[in-house]
Amino acid sequence: MKINDRLKMIGDLVEANSFCLDVGCDHAFLDIYLAQRDEHIKAIASDVKEGPLNHARENIKKYHLDKEIECRLGNGLDTYTDDVDTIIISGMGGRSMIGIFKAHLEVLKKVRTIILSPNNYQVDVKKFLCKYGFHISNEELVKDGKFIYQIIVFSKGKMRYSKKEYFFGPVLLKKKGSLFDEYYKRELISREILIKVLPKSYRWKKYLVKKEIKMLKEEIN
Repeated sequence: MKINDRLKMIGDLVEANSFCLDVGCDHAFLDIYLAQRDEHIKAIASDVKEGPLNHARENIKKYHLDKEIECRLGNGLDTYTDDVDTIIISGMGGRSMIGIFKAHLEVLKKVRTIILSPNNYQVDVKKFLCKYGFHISNEELVKDGKFIYQIIVFSKGKMRYSKKEYFFGPVLLKKKGSLFDEYYKRELISREILIKVLPKSYRWKKYLVKKEIKMLKEEIN
């Protein structure tokens, strides 16, 4: 199964012998990749829409992986069962991800690993899950086409992070590299544009954006 670089990176971060719940599985490409990569990994391909789930079923049958991958129709973590130890959500807004977890806070007490690739509000996602007993055990940046995505792995156990660590990512700050510079230079440019168009009445927002610009300039220049 050939998948895009973002999904492949997520799949490569899944531990051996995991039982994964892939929320918003789309066509189950990630789940098929996982099952082919490691015969001991099992997955639930979950989606809120019947259409994508039917496509997922067809793809799973095509690769003869019916025993390794189960399809479940449901919203968010409604499809969770206690045998799941790893939750994966990708390609969704950060606040939507937080909403999914808020609807089932009890699940956060049971799972051991959460792998997320939010399209935005990454800092909010980090702060939320760290508040509920997780720490950031790994982070990656991956370029897929013209976009660069964050992938964050959360594991059980509390840790304290500074504002800077939440913003850049504690693991990414240690790894750095050319993709780190490219990603955060883009973030700097977007904030420099934002500060120019924000109305004068948005004083607090302007103050926060200026702090982020300062932090970005210190780290990547």
